[in-house]
Amino acid sequence: MAAFTERMAPVLLLWLAVSLSGTWAVDKGNFKTCDQSAFCKRQRALKAGESPYRALLETMELTNTRLTLQLINDNNKVRLLLELYRLQGNITRVKINELKPLKPRYEVPDVLIREPPTEPLSLLSQDENGVVLSLGAETQRVIVSARPFRLDIMEGRDVLMSLNSRGLLAFEHLRMRKDTFSYKVTSTVASVWDNIKRVFSSQADPEAEKKEETDPANQAETAKEEEEKVEDGMWEETFKSHSDGKPNGPSAISLDFSLPGVEHVYGIPEHAETLRLKTTDNGDPYRLYNLDVFQYELYNPMALYGSVPVMLAHSAQRTTGIFWLNAAETWVDISSNTAGKTVFGKMLDYVQGSSETPQTDVRWISESGIIDVFIMLGPTPKDIFSQYASLTGTQAFPPLSSLAYHQCRWNYNDQEDVQTVDAGFDEHDIPYDFIWLDIEHTDGKRYFTWDPHKFATPKEMLQGLVDKKRKMVAIVDPHIKVDSNYKIHNEIRSRNFYIKNKDGGDYEGWCWPGSAGYPDFTRADMRDWWASMFAYDQYEGSMENLYTWNDMNEPSVFNGPEVTMHKDAMHGAWEHRDVHNLYGFYVQMATAEGLIQRSGGVERPFVLTRAFFAGSQRYGAVWTGDNAAEWDHLKISIPMCLSLGLVGISFCGADVGGFFKSPSTELLVRWYQTGAYQPFFRAHAHLDTPRREPWLFGPENTALIREAVRQRYTLLPYWYQQFYHTHQTGEPVMRPLWVEYPQDPATFALDDEFLIGRDLLVHPVTEEGARGVTAYLPGKDEVWFDVNSFQKHNGAQNLYIPVTMSSIPVFQRGGSIIPRKLRVRRSSTCMEHDPYTLYVALNPKRTAEGELYVDDGHTFNYEKKEFIHRRLSFANNVLSSVNLAPDAHFSTRSWIERIIILGASKPGKVTLTAGAQESQLEFEFDASMSVLTIRKPGMNAGVDWTVKLQ
Repeated sequence: MAAFTERMAPVLLLWLAVSLSGTWAVDKGNFKTCDQSAFCKRQRALKAGESPYRALLETMELTNTRLTLQLINDNNKVRLLLELYRLQGNITRVKINELKPLKPRYEVPDVLIREPPTEPLSLLSQDENGVVLSLGAETQRVIVSARPFRLDIMEGRDVLMSLNSRGLLAFEHLRMRKDTFSYKVTSTVASVWDNIKRVFSSQADPEAEKKEETDPANQAETAKEEEEKVEDGMWEETFKSHSDGKPNGPSAISLDFSLPGVEHVYGIPEHAETLRLKTTDNGDPYRLYNLDVFQYELYNPMALYGSVPVMLAHSAQRTTGIFWLNAAETWVDISSNTAGKTVFGKMLDYVQGSSETPQTDVRWISESGIIDVFIMLGPTPKDIFSQYASLTGTQAFPPLSSLAYHQCRWNYNDQEDVQTVDAGFDEHDIPYDFIWLDIEHTDGKRYFTWDPHKFATPKEMLQGLVDKKRKMVAIVDPHIKVDSNYKIHNEIRSRNFYIKNKDGGDYEGWCWPGSAGYPDFTRADMRDWWASMFAYDQYEGSMENLYTWNDMNEPSVFNGPEVTMHKDAMHGAWEHRDVHNLYGFYVQMATAEGLIQRSGGVERPFVLTRAFFAGSQRYGAVWTGDNAAEWDHLKISIPMCLSLGLVGISFCGADVGGFFKSPSTELLVRWYQTGAYQPFFRAHAHLDTPRREPWLFGPENTALIREAVRQRYTLLPYWYQQFYHTHQTGEPVMRPLWVEYPQDPATFALDDEFLIGRDLLVHPVTEEGARGVTAYLPGKDEVWFDVNSFQKHNGAQNLYIPVTMSSIPVFQRGGSIIPRKLRVRRSSTCMEHDPYTLYVALNPKRTAEGELYVDDGHTFNYEKKEFIHRRLSFANNVLSSVNLAPDAHFSTRSWIERIIILGASKPGKVTLTAGAQESQLEFEFDASMSVLTIRKPGMNAGVDWTVKLQ
């Protein structure tokens, strides 16, 4: 290893020099295209309409909870086992595996929050061509066709979704290599796995195994395998200087889905891409493979830091979803029969009476594992969010302070620097809650430590923040410096917790510390140990106001293939290729658990992760990675976070100002104005960029940034309520307009504006030198109020809005009530007991409604019903607050100090009733804007009250 280290040192230093320069864009040559990924190229070469798979209807077994059916590949006689489940909540699950694999194939654990509860399936009809099953609802059914195998989900006469309708199902079975040496090794491995399978045979169907063993078609399988063509990359492939040996041979899987009536599909983050996904016919598929991509390129399907294999399909009639539960490298192809048609072409089709129904076809290709897909049938967008949440859980409910502003850079130099920056915010009257420390705060990139010279007394530093009711985040990455004097490394090595290389030794790669080991977070005992390291007596210098940032957890390996881990590294019995996209998910899981445990289970954690997977929403926040100080990167932050919200991850943000390069003052201000209205609000910058604290760009720009940050703080009650709502329902906090206006095609592709909850519409200014923006205000029966001028605008129109550098176009929906706190202080915790102002926006066609949610802001006591949750409503000139949770108990010192009603008429008097007391209130009325301001009503925010306009 020492010789290897010496050889690699110059390479690493060159790599670092390039990276730290911050002037080069992504080198796309470092990352594979589909043609360079053997399994993707192999699968993409398959021709549609030539499916070799046939359903053996005589093998069908139907129980109260599932249907099982064997499929046979008529080309090689290999049999598969299809399992079909009807799940609660209008979800259908389809699993396909080898009937009798040489060894078990990987099935993703820990992502589902429980084994999904099933509902009965019933047989409606059967003949030699197929079977028809009821999905419970009278008109909803599944049709399984035999030759070729195909599965259609229907409602009435409408096909909602078809599987294998294009015949692109593929399942590369595990096999033995035919050269003698590999044959012996593989045979031995297969024998071991057969024994393991027998131990767990209680989970198998013994009758099916007996049948299969005596089936002549299976006995002929080995002979047939001999004839199969061995293609390049099936047993070994090389990318650049890296070789990937594949002891299990080819193991890819693929399945196509057809979506009639659909032209718009979304999701499958993370990509630097528009909200509406593009077709991939003329380029690469979208790739899902967690990678550390240096200064990523925009508007292409390259993989980035995280992967959520969930796609939503939407039309004015219905929303559906596909959750492809597979953690291996995955590619997603999208094609459409309307792609490329101009508006004129579509009109011509209409005039000519063209009968072609729009259709989108999607094909998923993964390198290993099994097919395990959840088909979410909606029918509404909010049904989809509920269905997906029932599978993978909802967004963790964050501490209120984590929804405020975060100040970060690589790196604050020392404790004095931290203290100076902290004081600078007070001096310039800009609130903030968290200051962050990057990798340089450690002792030589040894995580869980502090630099003994620059951060000699961390508790003193943290206490200084506590005194101001502020907090800190420190980075803890999952690559561990190989150093016999480093406690963390010694513990991991002694417990045999490191990932292994294919020869059985500890896997080592290069990262920030130099030579590093990578803990195997797929192991529950490793995660338990990692969590224990966050205890206050283990993580020296830590305190209750220190939280955690997990970076580089794709995992990033500087000298590895595609800057990540070799696929033939081993996690126990499984190759890294099987689990790759889960690694960051497990790192964040273990870290969040550590922060919970250190407080005895009392305090909610805050953990930011760069890499993620389905289910990562349960453990904290994500950000969009190493962006650049460019206008297009500001613009792309909106669809990137919208896409994440659609698949459950609401706590998303982008580095304000851009990580690489230096923003112009105009770009920096516009980025603060945009970030203030995105869920995770953090400024961050590269080591080599000039300092960019908010007060360094002149008094005028300082004032503009201050105002943007203050707007965030005034809206914290609304943000917190929205996060409570997403924690309960799975509905995204930051959401595309089509989620609330699903029948309005004008909203389907919009991604330069968005909603926060239902009631705030935001169209940030993201164009350089902009003098105006055009915002689409949805809803023909809606009215929208400019939150700054209170001017009213009708819905269902494109509104041109002149802008200056101080403008942040934000609108409140008529028919809504939004609570704010207008007394902005140095941190959110300082505002805990401050009063509320209620903004009531009227729409004469409906009751105005809103909510107020209050708890302690940081513990899990809300799970014990320690909170206030109130319904605010305005109807028939009466504004009222009623308890939504009569069984909950909590008290607050906050009160209502002001009520502002937009779109109001002038009353003769205003009367408050709270308990048995009634009093008249002072008010002002602006007739020119129809704005009524009621001052000092003074009632406690947690009690019942009514305010009547007469």
